[in-house]
Amino acid sequence: MQSAYAAEFNREMGCTEAEWLGWLPAAIGAHPYQRAASAVQVTLPDGKLRIQWQTGAPRVIALLRMPRLLVTFHFDGLDDAARYAFMKRFDLYMQRGGG
Repeated sequence: MQSAYAAEFNREMGCTEAEWLGWLPAAIGAHPYQRAASAVQVTLPDGKLRIQWQTGAPRVIALLRMPRLLVTFHFDGLDDAARYAFMKRFDLYMQRGGG
């Protein structure tokens, strides 16, 4: 998790599009959203968030092949605190780990 989020930023996610789409509704929470192809428009109390994605070439490390999703976040009308509050929840829901 970051301490601040810019109005627009990119990420690489280590997942398939199908996994991403399975996790996305819970990460967005109760906010209304509309999906169109490889993007969603999320309506937030003070603005909007557009998330777009595309499949990238897999990351290859020796015999390991990890899927990659290239994701762009674009906030419109939200201040630093509102972006942080949304992304804090979003990141917690998207976080994956093992042990």
